[in-house]
Amino acid sequence: MENTENINVPIMSEVFTKGHKPEYLFWVGCAGAFDNRYMKVAKAFATILDKLKTDFAVLGTEETCNGDPARRAGNEMLFQMQALSLIELFDSYEIKKIICICPHCYNIFKNEYPDLGGNYEVVHYTEFLSDELFKGNLNLDKSKLKGKTVTFHDPCYLGRANDIYDAPRKLINELGLKNKEMKRTKSFALCCGAGGSQMFKDAEKGNKEVFIERTEDALETNAGIIASSCPFCMTMLTDGLKYKNKEEEIKNLDLAELILNAMI
Repeated sequence: MENTENINVPIMSEVFTKGHKPEYLFWVGCAGAFDNRYMKVAKAFATILDKLKTDFAVLGTEETCNGDPARRAGNEMLFQMQALSLIELFDSYEIKKIICICPHCYNIFKNEYPDLGGNYEVVHYTEFLSDELFKGNLNLDKSKLKGKTVTFHDPCYLGRANDIYDAPRKLINELGLKNKEMKRTKSFALCCGAGGSQMFKDAEKGNKEVFIERTEDALETNAGIIASSCPFCMTMLTDGLKYKNKEEEIKNLDLAELILNAMI
């Protein structure tokens, strides 16, 4: 994979103090900041932004959870405390546009923060990259991944909640990958099993856990790569591959990692 070590990641407080207001806030999210696996995705996307010469910055140590897990788990007071605190911070930096790598963060900023006075232009990174592709700014070498097969798992908060199905598939097509759709896809896609704060609680009674069934959907395609674009989905699908003893032969990669690997 592309080296992501020597990248320029501007910090909002530092650039703002110098009188510059970045066009985009790159919202890293809890997984991108603390989960070892998804840190690689956050670094990959930051590298892409740097290569595209995008005017962006991150909050760094000022970034806190946006309250999505709290609201999904039913703790409305905690959600509003976190949300109002962040809205105040965003306003202090005059933030207008936010790029998210997590569909859960994307959804709550776009659809739920406005109720508390937080109005921003929010984009998921697949939308952003698809737009850059259309503008001719994102140049990819199809030969790097040509011949490889991929199946894309639609995250619930990207697909059904926000109707974003085309952008990820446009990127997959531009990568030269052969896309094999699962039997349950797009609006009929099965949840990975982690949404609605299920990630943070014990499994309920049943014959099979959701992440295992979704992994089986992916394995039926015989694709060599399972592509995802959500930290929750990546965790569950990676666990599913381990459960099925398939982690050595089948890789679960985020679209940002695939894009970076093919960038010219």
